[in-house]
Amino acid sequence: MKTLRHSLRQKRRSISLRDRRHLSRLLLSKCKVLGIFKSGRKIAIYLTNDGEIDPIYIQKYMQMIGLCVYLPILDGKKLKFAKIGNKLKKNRFGINEPALSDYVNANKLNIILMPLVGFDKNKNRIGMGGGFYDRTLSFKKKQKKISSPKLYGLAFDCQEVDKLDTRPWDVRLDGVITPSRVIM
Repeated sequence: MKTLRHSLRQKRRSISLRDRRHLSRLLLSKCKVLGIFKSGRKIAIYLTNDGEIDPIYIQKYMQMIGLCVYLPILDGKKLKFAKIGNKLKKNRFGINEPALSDYVNANKLNIILMPLVGFDKNKNRIGMGGGFYDRTLSFKKKQKKISSPKLYGLAFDCQEVDKLDTRPWDVRLDGVITPSRVIM
């Protein structure tokens, strides 16, 4: 898994800045077609890091239509979420996060748009390897009837692999959105 993760990270980092901007705009179009912005008022997103596809156009659109936009914040080995604001600070990995103390837990969100390193057609994902999202969202595995939050992975098309080996603690996505398609 370590070699696969490394290879996929290199692929996404090799995409030119010009192509990144274009593909990020296409990502917003896919989200609009999917209608995810009609599914809830509280939506979490992420700030791009390490070559991830940039959800900035999605973020700006959500703010324009009046949705509550949240960002992940490290809380030990899990994540909490805070409304996006003007004040950011670097966490222990050097990633910006809101410098606020007013947090919500993942179960209070309607949708989480997640970064990923790789995905397959079965909506499995691999992240950076820290397990933060899986630990945070473990409640979804324990209670099968929990429908909220909906989990969508955002990625470049080149991050798809044939099949990922899953672990018992892995939380499956509800969908994967790339610039060219949606896997539901």
